Amino acid sequence: MFREVVLGLGGNPVVEGMVKRYGMQLGAARFVAGSTLPEAIERIREINGRGVMVTLDHLGESVRSEAEAMDAKNSYLAMLDGIHQSGVNANVSLKLTMMGLALNEDLAQRNLDEIVTRAEETGNFVRIDMEDSPYTDVTLRLYDEAYQAHPGHVGVVLQAYLYRTMDDLRRLSNPPRNFRIVKGAYMEPVSVAFPSKADVDENYLQLVQESLKLGNYTAIGTHDEQLIGRILKFLHEENIERDRFEFQMLYGVKFSLLESLAREGYRTRVYVPYGEDWYAYYVRRIAERPANLLFFARALVDR
Repeated sequence: MFREVVLGLGGNPVVEGMVKRYGMQLGAARFVAGSTLPEAIERIREINGRGVMVTLDHLGESVRSEAEAMDAKNSYLAMLDGIHQSGVNANVSLKLTMMGLALNEDLAQRNLDEIVTRAEETGNFVRIDMEDSPYTDVTLRLYDEAYQAHPGHVGVVLQAYLYRTMDDLRRLSNPPRNFRIVKGAYMEPVSVAFPSKADVDENYLQLVQESLKLGNYTAIGTHDEQLIGRILKFLHEENIERDRFEFQMLYGVKFSLLESLAREGYRTRVYVPYGEDWYAYYVRRIAERPANLLFFARALVDR
């Protein structure tokens, strides 16, 4: 209920205007690592110094024109070049709607191919983020095409709250690939997604276990400490080698937990977003955890 209310309010123009005006001063900066690439690179360097890798995201979603999509593509080429030149330990994550998917599938495919080609040239990796369910089929199709052309340099996100995801995982795991598994952050109808958190959690655990059994490199994207405990128990019981998985969390959320996993010798990575177009991302972070709304409210009162 809380999540649906927040996502609904997030689409209100009055709310959007207020949050965009004051949000960075009132808490959004906790979740966004600056507005520019140099600021983000510097933050990555600090995070690397604490034993944690990074995946860098330039914030933005559905673009309104081909020119905006081309600008977004160029920003990712610059990100890959900046990572390569600076020597920081980071890959990149992107959304296909930012590459023009809502405008033209061929446009998004061309932009994606150019970015993954640059990743291959610079010895890096591109993670395709999953968006809401109307884009699931086309996202997986474009991912698969990119994987066939550039194996080892592109992966995709799978969402545990969708009923279909186990079938998608099994279908795409021959040969083994690289997946990030998350719970899911969009408001979806019960016709396509589990409405119960308990069911999502159980499906999440099963997806991680199945992914590892199928031989995939698995990015375990969750802040849920109970789930992490159950996954660690499975990893120990099955004697899963530590170079076959990593734990991932969002910038600004439970970084101390990620650091503690790194100190224990696990691979860890933090999802670091940057840029001016942070509003939609911030609304989803608030919707995921009531504590994030309390953080915003306290900042508002203190101001």
